[in-house]
Amino acid sequence: MADQNPAPSERAVPAPPPPPSREQLLYWLHEAAEIEHHLMCCYLYAAFSLKRVDARWTPGQAQAVARWRGILTSVALEEMTHLCLVGNLMNALGAPPHMNRPALPVDSGPYPAGFVIRLGPFSPATIEHFMYLERPTGARLADGSGFEPARAYRRKVPAERLSPGPRDYETVGELYDMLVHAFEACVQSVGEAELFIGDPRLQVDGALAPLPGVAAVTGLASAQAALHTIVTQGEGAGADNQSSHFSRFSSVSEELRALTAADPAFEPAWPAATNPVMNAPVQASAERVHVNHAVIARWLDIGNALYTTSMRCLLQGFSVHDRAEKATWLATSFALMRALVPVGQGLAARPAQDGAATPHAGLTFTPLRTLAVLPHASAARVVAERLGQLRDRAQGLLPVTTVPGESEAAWPRVIEVLGQQQALLASMAGVEPPAVNTPVPAALTVAPIAAAVPAANPIENVQGRGVTVVYEGRRCIHSRHCVLDAPTVFKANTPGEWIYPDTVPVETLVGVAHNCPSGAIRYQRHDGGPAEAAPPVNTLRLRENGPYAVHAPISITLAGQTQDDGYRATLCRCGQSQRKPWCDGSHVAAHFVASGEPPSGNTGALAVRDGPLAIAPQTNGPLQVRGNLEICAGTGRTVARVSEAWLCRCGQSKNKPFCDLSHVAAGFVAPGA
Repeated sequence: MADQNPAPSERAVPAPPPPPSREQLLYWLHEAAEIEHHLMCCYLYAAFSLKRVDARWTPGQAQAVARWRGILTSVALEEMTHLCLVGNLMNALGAPPHMNRPALPVDSGPYPAGFVIRLGPFSPATIEHFMYLERPTGARLADGSGFEPARAYRRKVPAERLSPGPRDYETVGELYDMLVHAFEACVQSVGEAELFIGDPRLQVDGALAPLPGVAAVTGLASAQAALHTIVTQGEGAGADNQSSHFSRFSSVSEELRALTAADPAFEPAWPAATNPVMNAPVQASAERVHVNHAVIARWLDIGNALYTTSMRCLLQGFSVHDRAEKATWLATSFALMRALVPVGQGLAARPAQDGAATPHAGLTFTPLRTLAVLPHASAARVVAERLGQLRDRAQGLLPVTTVPGESEAAWPRVIEVLGQQQALLASMAGVEPPAVNTPVPAALTVAPIAAAVPAANPIENVQGRGVTVVYEGRRCIHSRHCVLDAPTVFKANTPGEWIYPDTVPVETLVGVAHNCPSGAIRYQRHDGGPAEAAPPVNTLRLRENGPYAVHAPISITLAGQTQDDGYRATLCRCGQSQRKPWCDGSHVAAHFVASGEPPSGNTGALAVRDGPLAIAPQTNGPLQVRGNLEICAGTGRTVARVSEAWLCRCGQSKNKPFCDLSHVAAGFVAPGA
């Protein structure tokens, strides 16, 4: 009797599932964007709940709390990176990014049953919940107490259905693994050019967004790189990746457990509410805390408006082609997000309801009903109007007594930021913002530029027959071009007179001055020869383990004053200089380490390569650079060509030379524009 079972080689191989449609890909990306958005809010909420100071803390406890705040903040910023990368993926597919999400807390249904999304203050259970959310695929880990899912269910959609639908997954890593395979299958089916039909000008890269790992998506390789960044920053490779979210939360959990065991009375956080809400629930619920304190509810209103306006600006930044406009929208978004920090911290430090000391309030991150791209012609005017309303409301807020660790300057600074960003967008819209006067307390006052510079090393003018050498010692970083290229002119370590202009021809001395990167050596010719001219290409060179060397027509704005800074300057990027924003050589003593050869990014040609370069150091933040600029490695290789950029000056960025908001977690302090 013949064998009725065919050999394995003769059996029919099941056909692989068809690649997902573009609509299905976008559906999954929408869900990914919502999850990243939610996680960002949850991590910020926990960070906001941590106290700034407590008289009962030991020095070790205070250091631990500051470290935990930095970890939570940096992880939240990386979640914003993920949100932006998902936005780039959607733009690459030809669709706008998705910034909408359900209001918190999220009930069962929108996501897999194991994804419990709620706002909770810093606690052992909250950190365990964060570990659970970021756990590596395959890891067996219990969720934090109080975060158990309300019910078990499975999300399943028939494979033959045309309408897009969800798929279940246990971890965030599984969701992105599914997306990796889906993108590969689509490219194999229709081709790379047919899948990635979005306009590359809509992409947001690291020069525009100061976030760690943000990069443009223009094809399969960059899409895979974006998905890889999201997974490795989040779940990483478990304990093997010490910089992953999972590993960082694990370290916080272990340290918190040890400190609490040693001192059961240790309280690192305010008793902020779990699941605070701005609007009264339709049905009374013990799971939600309505923030209705007469004054604090107004704080919350402003905080939520700050948050939603920041997200609107972020979305607009993804929707415009012009890089200067994109940069303005994104700059406003991040400025508002930074202004949100003292509001969120202030809410967590104060009661949620009249007549009750606990629980405390907290920022609810209440979203708009829908967040859609505004028409280009009216967008800037609409948002400038909104910022004006916010500013007026913030100015009218009743003052409250500060809590320990809170600066009296915090709220006026929020008002100041709102005014600055309103003026910026009003200018872009071509309208005049209303004249307003912001009362600025003494704590906010920054000395004028001239007074901020140490009086030592005054400017020396040494006149020769054909040229006067101008030497400004406070700018000098000892690059030694002068003493090596013209040793008869510049006699280092010589007491008294040490500059002798007439020992070399004027042109030789001019060449030496042009090689001085800091602008410490300048000159005034009186032999009829030309004065120093602006370079044909504006450049910024990255000094290995050292400063930025800028060659351009430079203006620097500090403390509300703008000054012409010549054509050459070296600017601090280690965060240690006592003459910020200028370098004073502190990077040497600080043993600062930063490559002068970072990888190349956006190197597309600039239509114009010269022109004025405006540098505005941001208060406690990066250098905002506006103008045509070629950023070069120490060897001369082009790193990026930009018309606007945010450059790290705290020394902490993982995306040097660009800012990735590490200054927020690091607590960087420096005067700004």
